Amino acid sequence: MSLPSAFLGLPEAFADEREAKIVLFGVGHGSSYPGVDTSGYALAAEAIRAASRDAAPDLDNWDFDLGGPVFDGRSGCCIDAGDVPSTMYWNAANRSAIKTKTKSVVQRDAVPVMIGGDCSVTIPFLQGFEDDGPIWVVQIDAHIDWRDEIYGEHFGASSPMRRASEMPHVAGIVQVGARSVGSARASDVEDALRYGSRLVTSREVHAMGIAVALEYIPDGARVGITLDCDSIDPAVFPGVLARTPGGLTYTQTIDLIAGIARRGKLVGFNLVEFYPPADVDGLSALVAARIVVNVLGALARQG
Repeated sequence: MSLPSAFLGLPEAFADEREAKIVLFGVGHGSSYPGVDTSGYALAAEAIRAASRDAAPDLDNWDFDLGGPVFDGRSGCCIDAGDVPSTMYWNAANRSAIKTKTKSVVQRDAVPVMIGGDCSVTIPFLQGFEDDGPIWVVQIDAHIDWRDEIYGEHFGASSPMRRASEMPHVAGIVQVGARSVGSARASDVEDALRYGSRLVTSREVHAMGIAVALEYIPDGARVGITLDCDSIDPAVFPGVLARTPGGLTYTQTIDLIAGIARRGKLVGFNLVEFYPPADVDGLSALVAARIVVNVLGALARQG
């Protein structure tokens, strides 16, 4: 059964989840900082789904981003499993629910695609691969997210890559798109480099192309991508809280994702930090939906 409210009108989870090889699901809340209202992020998954619906009747049409129909003859390989229940400030419970959902998908040899939430949701998403390593992590983000804690919270939106570096199943980290002044202190950058994280700035991508990032990914590596929407230039994607000029273009973003899938094997993807209250005329929702379509197409093509 297809759901009109699902991403691209995809089939629902209940009947088909065990057979699906790509499982999309949404999330609203991760680990909020005390007293910081992050309720707007809970609107992201539905906004992205809504922006995808106009394309639902056209799934068999030629997609010029992908060089063929989205699922490339593999209809039924993807389902929308709805949203993981979450509540703002219920940090530990939210993390447990996200990790459990991700892990359940991975254990069925399927690929989890998570949309929504601030980037704190990336931590339990990556923890869901703990029994299925090693994996490489590619973070596409304007910020490097290596803070140890803020307001006493060690699993918040400024800490995903530091926490990822502590996960035994994470073999390496490539970080693409950093620019301007973010939350990183000099010691955070030093810690990232000491760990061995490969930092590729937005300016380097503009100057040398996506190959400057792809060269750090070992051939055949199993890769999980986390895409923070503030990595994209705000002229293209205004719906973020940290608008910073000089970001990646839409084309650079989808080419990077496709390049990763060709160089290795894409085993998971999440899209975070879309903040619908800051969007302009639905532009960010549309771009986010198109990026997810490209992810699904890349996954279908890698089998």
